[in-house]
Amino acid sequence: MSFKATDFTHRLVPSPAGRIHLVEQGTGPLVLLVHGFPESWYSWRHQLPALAAAGYRAVAVDVRGYGRSSRPDHVDAYRMLELVEDQAAVVHALGERSAVIVGHDWGATIAANSALVRPDIFRAVGLLSVPYAPRGGPRPSEIFAQMGGNDEIYVSYFQEPGRAEAEVEPDVRGWLARFYAAFSGDTMPAPGAPDPHFVSAGGTLRDRFPAGPLPAWLSEDDLDVFAEEFERTGLTGALNRYRNMDRDWEDLADLDGAPIAQPSLFVGGTLDASTVWLADAIEAFPTTLPGLVSSHLLDGCGHWIQQERTAEINRLLTGWLASLPA
Repeated sequence: MSFKATDFTHRLVPSPAGRIHLVEQGTGPLVLLVHGFPESWYSWRHQLPALAAAGYRAVAVDVRGYGRSSRPDHVDAYRMLELVEDQAAVVHALGERSAVIVGHDWGATIAANSALVRPDIFRAVGLLSVPYAPRGGPRPSEIFAQMGGNDEIYVSYFQEPGRAEAEVEPDVRGWLARFYAAFSGDTMPAPGAPDPHFVSAGGTLRDRFPAGPLPAWLSEDDLDVFAEEFERTGLTGALNRYRNMDRDWEDLADLDGAPIAQPSLFVGGTLDASTVWLADAIEAFPTTLPGLVSSHLLDGCGHWIQQERTAEINRLLTGWLASLPA
């Protein structure tokens, strides 16, 4: 099903980035939806009408560097504190004083830090796929450099300016199709196959992506929507998020180990490396998310959770939202 023609309202609002593009549907309490890599507002196409029907003002943004939002030139313009202030600016530009923020992938990390840094604005936080893990430990680049043995983890691969762009941009649509398939529950490589989270020496990330059909959640039209945006903008703005992880570690030093006190929700997939590798973070939720309302792991689900399991995510989100104080 394609959502190119809808009754969604598109608008541009001012932010520290310059402007943020957002898509809005419904009226009621504001719910801000923040996507991850390599996605856009469109990854929330199934949640916008469901939240609107449940009585909420649902707003999905293009994170700075993506889509029609501004794309600053400097790498450090994509540090986490800048992205948090973008989300706060969206709330204010919409004439609201507060919002619930829900994020997926990098969007989950943006949502978690928005709740930490701006508790005056973000009254509750929903995290999809990536659990909250408080700032702490060694510098991130040092941790990632130790992973993978003779292989290189994708995060380190993405952190070198221009390197991933050279792989992706000659065939954006084909690369995205295989990237989405590599981390979807129904199309990911079989157990024992080379792990697509890692790059072999002298190779590319794509070398380990599966061949075959698109994931069931991704139509050709949907893929066109994602690909057309990145063909127009390139990948640098999106990849610059990875290139600021050490800066974030420095910027957020005062929040070392900090819990998120607001009411929260977590939903992950059992086949997603984010939940497997960060299992200890999920176990620590009683300490790190003392306001946790509920936590769920969806069997057989991969990384693109709100697109793979639309009905379940919509049910969990609307149920959680209904439980929040007015």
